[in-house]
This record gives sequence, C-alpha cells and structure tokens, in this order.
Amino acid sequence: MPEKFLRTSDLARAVGIHPNTVRLYEDWGLIPPVERSPSGYRLFTQRHLDCLRLARMIYAADYPGRGLRASGNLVIQCMVMNDMSGALEKAHEYQNMVKIELAHAEAAATLLENWAQTKDSDSLESFHKIGDISKLLGVSTDVIRNWERDGLIHIPRKPSNRYRLFGLREAGRLKVIRMLSQAGYSHMAILRMFLELDGGGNTNLRKVLDTPRPDEDVYLAADHWLSTLQDQMVLTNKIIQLIEDLIAIKVGYKKVIEAMN
Repeated sequence: MPEKFLRTSDLARAVGIHPNTVRLYEDWGLIPPVERSPSGYRLFTQRHLDCLRLARMIYAADYPGRGLRASGNLVIQCMVMNDMSGALEKAHEYQNMVKIELAHAEAAATLLENWAQTKDSDSLESFHKIGDISKLLGVSTDVIRNWERDGLIHIPRKPSNRYRLFGLREAGRLKVIRMLSQAGYSHMAILRMFLELDGGGNTNLRKVLDTPRPDEDVYLAADHWLSTLQDQMVLTNKIIQLIEDLIAIKVGYKKVIEAMN
C-alpha cells in the first residue's frame, strides 16, 4: 500500500499549532527531513507527525533549565533518526533527571522551613569579613554582593569604614540563599519568600516560594520551580507513554506484514 502523504496544514491541525511552526520545527531539525513533490510541496508522513507530536510535547512546556531541555532534545533526536528504543531509553533518563531535580527542590524547601523556625534562636554573635563568609559558603564575594544588590539580604556596615559585618544571622540567611539557588529557584522566587518571611509570615514559605505574585506578570520556570518540576514529571510520563504506544504500533504493523508474507 503506497504511503499516504500529509500536508503542512494537516500536521498543524493535528498538533494544534500554526503551519509556520511546523516549518520552524523542520528548520530546527525536530522532525525528519521532508521530501518535496515535483511542484515543491512538502510530503509529510505519519512518521513526521509522530515526531512533531513528541517535539511539541517537550517544547510547549515551561523551559525547565538547560540540562533538562538538553535531555529532552536527545529524546527528539532519537525519534528523528527512527531509533524508538533509543528514544524510550533517553525518555527514562530524562525522567530520572527530573526526579533528581525535584528531590533537590523539595529538600531545599524543607530545609528552608526548618531554618525559618529556628533562625533567631542563637543569641551568640560574632562578626566576619566578606572574604571569610565567601570561603565558608564556597561562593565568590561578587556573588554575595550580587545577592545583596538583588535585595535578598541586607548586610549591616561598620560605621567607621563601611565594611560589611556578617554575623550569625547573615551567615545563616546566605546559606539559605545559596541552597535555594543551587536547587534551581530564581532570585525572584527567593526574594518573594524573604518578603513574606521578613513581614512576619513563616508558616507557608514553600507555597510562597512557588507562587508568583499578581504583579509578576512575566516570570520564568525557576520563579515557580516546584510546580514546573511537578509538571515535568507528568510530562515525562506522557512522553514515555507516547513512545511506548508508537513502538507497539510499529511491532504490530511488522507482525501484520510478516503474516501477509
């Protein structure tokens, strides 16, 4: 049976995107190379549609960070090369990466909540220079100054020379900032949480950390990192299911052909 060809509009309608987006995905290499008719029309097949569905599923989600997006691209590349078993393997690797990121984000949120309950319990105080704090945290002095400029922390100054004075309270807060940053949370999310905490609220910080305010009309995945990763877990399940379904169809079709011969 001759293969049925599909038009650009057919693919666009099936996936729910504009025809220009189909052409863009073709230019990006997210679907296999497309043959042309003698008159110049693109001759798409079911394989192109399958790859487009997968690519759209991955690219339509919130941008989950450079590492996760790269992992998603590996899944697409295997599908483009018609390596479905490889795509399934890469999809499981993608899911494991999301699980690890989500575990880090959850652990950081839990440590934040514990710190918020005990941050004022130590009455002893000693002050350190920025270089000492830099070594303690394992970050550069420029990073600490950047956190201060972004409003994540207010560091008191010595009146005589305006040197920064880092006490136990500042050191503890900087550790929390470093921990949340390393777990993937944005400066905006961390600032939002500290505004709540400094205003007297310390019982719902996980939700605040994950919920952009109405005035944050433009925000990125890292501004609501927990929700983004949870959505990514749902997405990876859908990706794996799609690839498994395509493999089953391919195996079933092969058995039919073998039976006919």
